[in-house]
Order: sequence, then structure tokens, then C-alpha cells
Amino acid sequence: MDSSHPGANPYIHEVKLPAGDLHVYANPELFAGLDYKVFAMANNNLQIPGIRYMGYTPDVHVGVGTCIGTTAVWGGEDGCVSPSIVGSDIGCGMRVHLTNLHRDDLKEVKLRRKLVKAIEKYLPMDSQQRGHFSDLRLEHVVNKGLHALPGKYVPDSYTPKKSTSLTHVEESRFKFDENVLNQVSDRAWHRGHRQLGTLGGGNHFAEIQALEIDEENRHIAEAWGMYDGQIAIMVHSGSRSWGGGISQDSNPAMIAAMHRLGLGTADSRLAFLPLSHPEAQHYVNLMYSALNYATVNRHLIAFAIREAFRDVFGNQCEMRTLYDLMHNYAWSEYRGDESVFVHRKGATRALPAGHPGNPKPYLETGHPALIPGSMGTSSYIMVGAPGGEDNYYSICHGAGRARSRSATKRLVKVDEFASSMKVGTDDEIVVNQRSLASILDESPQAYKDVDQIIESVTGAGLASVVAKCKPLAAIKGTN
Repeated sequence: MDSSHPGANPYIHEVKLPAGDLHVYANPELFAGLDYKVFAMANNNLQIPGIRYMGYTPDVHVGVGTCIGTTAVWGGEDGCVSPSIVGSDIGCGMRVHLTNLHRDDLKEVKLRRKLVKAIEKYLPMDSQQRGHFSDLRLEHVVNKGLHALPGKYVPDSYTPKKSTSLTHVEESRFKFDENVLNQVSDRAWHRGHRQLGTLGGGNHFAEIQALEIDEENRHIAEAWGMYDGQIAIMVHSGSRSWGGGISQDSNPAMIAAMHRLGLGTADSRLAFLPLSHPEAQHYVNLMYSALNYATVNRHLIAFAIREAFRDVFGNQCEMRTLYDLMHNYAWSEYRGDESVFVHRKGATRALPAGHPGNPKPYLETGHPALIPGSMGTSSYIMVGAPGGEDNYYSICHGAGRARSRSATKRLVKVDEFASSMKVGTDDEIVVNQRSLASILDESPQAYKDVDQIIESVTGAGLASVVAKCKPLAAIKGTN
């Protein structure tokens, strides 16, 4: 395996693999520590016909069929789609809301605990619990996205000039051929409806954070309505069982079609088909329904948290949308005048100022790119840089796992986790779980150093930091 540094930038690596070139964005230390399996997996992915580009972000780690941290690109007319390169949690992504509260308003640990308890009243923690939005019609949600929500769940709909719910998002609605929904099972409809407005388990979370503005980008932060000490809410969740079921059903159907066409790679689990194939179109349409579900799900989670904040701080508490984005999906984009079909699995789109793909409110500055850290560490709000074009404007989606869940439980002590969360101090990061042992596999020791990840992104010229988000409380669901 040969690697070089285009433009002599030590953060950008071009790796020559038997099946093609892989572009890796990471500082030298992170690059040197990459598992050989990530390169073997890339070589399998590069065997898919017609692939034009493949890149890894610094948080890359081994997944099923494709690494988390992958950007893979085909032509928009003659390309392929791969459920393996989208991932099982279709539309999984991030959302941040800004409040009118300051860090000093939450300085007491007792108050943070009260707030977390209030959130649990509105936001189910057990993945088997029903969400509190059973009056919503799921067929409307998966068809219309955020536009399916009645006014009572869109608080700023009554003040259109101040409204951010439908405008400060990567996409408010994904249109598709709704006839594909006729083939969705009754069980999937039932489960999807129950889970609307729920976090799920694993690495999904909601977090209460305090902002620290980066001096170099203070003008951007101010344009976005951010200030030092401001309390923000970060949400990480996806399409729950709706997207999971689509992935589970699509993979075997696609692989069967691949066999009939004589297609395949060295990895028999890697599913893909030409975009023109009926089975591929079926998957793409269902995928877009899951993107609608995921965006609405994060909105409803944030709405539930808003209700809890207002219970504690009164009706004067505000919580407007900063941004909502995805990091598991595939869709059409334009590179200049050419249509391309871009897959991102554990990768975040970060467009720079002036790029026409920005939502209108962010055209002049570039949109917020929301990057979570591990539990107990800082998260980041970034903005894309022009140099990101080389990687199709993809950056990291988080810290990235350094070890498996089983290895974390075996190697990390609860006391180490507690120390990371500053338990017993005035700066304790309050967690809703009664026992840290129950979420030990999500401890910061399970993840890479997020500061190194961010340094790699900035060093590669892909994006820059607008704000650091310091955790005050974390809300985790259970599987």
C-alpha cells in the first residue's frame, strides 16, 4: 500500500489500493493508527463499477460492508446506489437548538439534575417505550417531512419572520414516489409510529451544552445568533426502526438482483445496484421516506426538550433551531454543472460561504456543521471551507470509535468513566442514567480524541471551528 501527500499537506493522504485510489484526511498520528481493515474495506468498495471517488474522514472506523467515515461518489445518471454505504440508520444526524439562557443559569448541579428529570417526563428513555406524538399520522410524516407537522409542534410557526423550524435545516422534505410505501409491512408502520420522537439507544443522545466562541470566526457566530456561555441543545438520532427495517429488507433483495446480473465484489455482504435498476429505485425512494422520518424525529425530540425547559425556566425560555443535518444518506448533488450521486456514511456535509447548496439563511456564511464529541468531551460547531471541495465537502461526523463496545466494557473501569464526567464536583456532567455501568460502552474511553479529529479537519483545510460546545448534562436512551 503506497500513500502520498497531495500538495505536500501532511493531513491529506492519497492511498494507492489495488482497486483504486483512496483519499484519507487525518493528521499523521491518526493515519498511522488506522486499522488495516479500513483499507481492505475501501478496496472492496472501490470494486463497485463506476465509482469516481472515495474518501475517509479522520474519525473513520470499521463498519458493516463499509467504514463509518466514508464518502463515495458516482455519476448522477449512470452511477450506483449502495445500502451498505448509506448504513442501517438511514438519515441519522444532528440537530442544535439555541436558547436564551446562559451557562450561569445552570451552574448548580441540583438544577441540572432537575432539568434532566423534567426532560425524562417528555422524552422516553427506554427504546421500547412509545413516544408522546401518537396523534401524528406516520404516512404524512414519511411523505412530507417537517411540513407534515401541525402548528402545535412547530412553536415558531405563529411568528413567520422569526421562524427557523422549516428553513434552518439541510432539507425540510424529501420527495419520492410514495407508491413504494404500499409494500411496507403493517408491523413496520406500527413500530415506526410508536417510535416517533424517541432517541433510541447506542450512541444516540441529547446534550445540554454551553458555547465557547472561536475568536477567528466570532463574526460568523454572531451572524448565527451565538454568544459565549449560551446554552445550546444538541440532539443525535435517526430514523429508528423505520430506516432500520428498510435497510434490513433492501440488502438481501439487492444482493439477489446482483447475482442475477453477475455483479459483486470480494465482500459478499456489500450490496449495490445501478441507479437505473428497479430494485435500486425502490430502495432510493424508501430511503428518502426514512430521511423524512429522521428529520421529523429529531425535531420532535427537540420539541420535547423545549417543553421540559419551559417547565423549569418558564414560558420566557426560547429554543430556536440553529441547524439540522444528516450523516447517513445518499442523494444527488451538483459538482459544477455535473450531477453526481454522493453517499455519506458517518460523514457530514460542510458547505462554505457562497455555495449554492446552502439553505438561504446561510448562503452568505456557510451553514453550521454539527460535530458531536464523545460523552464528557466537547462537541463542535464548524463551517465549511473552500478546500473541502476536493472531498465533496465532507467532514467528520464525530469522534469515531477507538474500540468495540465489548472491549470497552472489558478494559474501562466505571471509576475512570466517572472521573471523565467529573462526578461529585460542581462541574459534574449530569447523566440521566442511574448507573454509569449501564452505559460504559459509551464512555469517552471508547472513542478517539475528538480534538485530534477536529484538528485534522482544520489542518486539511476542509472546515474551521465556529464554537466549542462544553457538556453540562447528557441524556441517553437504553436499548
